[in-house]
This record gives sequence, C-alpha cells and structure tokens, in this order.
Amino acid sequence: MTTRSLQKVIPSIPASDGAGVKLRRSLGASQLARHDPFLMLDEFYSDDPNDYLAGFPSHPHRGFETVTYMLDGHMQHQDNGGNTGDLGPGDVQWMTAARGVIHSEMPQQTEGRMRGFQLWLNLPAKEKMKPAAYRDIPAGTIPVQKVDQGVVKIIAGTFDGQAGAVHGGSTDPHYWDVHLEPGAVFEAGIPAGHNAFLYAYEGEAFVGEEKKALAHRAAGLLSDGDAVRIVAGGKGARVLLLAGKPIGEPVVQYGPFVMNTREEIEQAVADYQAGKFSHP
Repeated sequence: MTTRSLQKVIPSIPASDGAGVKLRRSLGASQLARHDPFLMLDEFYSDDPNDYLAGFPSHPHRGFETVTYMLDGHMQHQDNGGNTGDLGPGDVQWMTAARGVIHSEMPQQTEGRMRGFQLWLNLPAKEKMKPAAYRDIPAGTIPVQKVDQGVVKIIAGTFDGQAGAVHGGSTDPHYWDVHLEPGAVFEAGIPAGHNAFLYAYEGEAFVGEEKKALAHRAAGLLSDGDAVRIVAGGKGARVLLLAGKPIGEPVVQYGPFVMNTREEIEQAVADYQAGKFSHP
C-alpha cells in the first residue's frame, strides 16, 4: 500500500454568504483553491444568532451538487419543486442541482449553536443538465463503523466494506467523518487515482508516514496513493475525509453556476432570469 502524504494546505478564511451568514471557507476561497471534483467547502459554526439568523434566502444553482452536513442546530430546505426538508444534528442533505434548482436554507432556531458544513461537488459535462434531485439523509441512517480508538461516520463511499449512505456516481465520492481519541492511529484504504483531502475541525491531526501537522480548520490536499494515515493529537481529532474521482474538464464558475464554458454560464444566467429553471 502507498500511504498518501500531506501535499498542500489551504487555510480556511472568514467569509460571508447568503444574507450574511458568517462562515469559514477553505476550498473555493479562490479559483485556484479547488481539488477536482471538489469545488468548495464551507464550515459554519457560531453560538451567536446574529451570525446565522439571516440564513440563505432563495437562490439558484446549476451544474453541480451541494452536500450539507449538520453537526448542531436546525435548518430547513425549501425549493421551487415544492420540496421541504428539515436538517437537524447529524443529518445530511445531498442535492443535485444539475440543470437548475432554486432553493432556500433557513435557520429554524433563534438561539443556540449552529454548526455544520456545505460541500460543493462538481458534475461532469454530460450530467450538468440532467434533472435536479435531492435526498435528505437522517442521522440515524448513516452507517457508523467502530475503529481502534474511534469511529467513522460513512456519509458517502465505502469504508472497510461498509457502504455509506450515498455510494456510486460518476465521481464515486467518499465522505467520512472520522472521530479519534487522543493519540489514536487511523489507517484506511482509499481508491488510488481519486483526489483526496482532509479537514480537521476539532483537535490536532498528523498526516501520513511523515506525521505532518494539519492546521486546525484547514483543508489538507493529499498526494496520490491507496491509503491514508492519520494520528490524533493529545486532545483527539475530528477530521472530514473527502475523496472523489477527478473529472478533468474545464471549470467556469459564476457565483452559483458552475459549467464548462463561458457560453454555458451566459445561458444559465439567461435561463434563470427567464424563469426556466426546472423543478427537481
């Protein structure tokens, strides 16, 4: 087995999105901060309602998938197809915007902690204009696998023979939430050729045979290989591991639209303005 090493670190930076929700953005902070097929990773985390109450009012997407993973709090999704979904602690929503969806994500609380992540996952050109779809994944349906001194929540992909809540697809995404006790060593196989990165959101993590430190709340891009090794620091670690098959196509992004050419972006804007976005 070839253990992947920590190749590049993308620190998260303070950002604001929606109607003023405060968050931290690592992947997607610039057009150079992507890791095909992953476009963006946002972490939102606040105990102050002023940081999240404005939420994410109605807005469009085309050409990719959004994956929202809640740790704490309560958000509600509504879209132009009449769908409504409630996200509570540990829940996931996997939305394929594809040819177009207009949706909102609004807090359903006025106090307390709001904490979670949103990932943007690209689609290949042949799938960017397929019908939109979404799936709510309750926390209780996400497989959890015990490991030595820890657990792994398998949101997507396969871990140790256990299929996650989402599996397959053209990018074969793997999305694991790895919880490790202090000093624990975590080793796992991931497909060679997939691009992979880690995001340490609690504690300390040391990556690869070299035990390179991954900064807190930073995305660590990994070299190629067929295995990953993480050692938790003295306070333990909670780390997102994401891997996916690279698409290898041009990426042209304009706000919430991600296509392959400028002409396709212009068409997306025109379709949205003309009210032509299809229902999921």
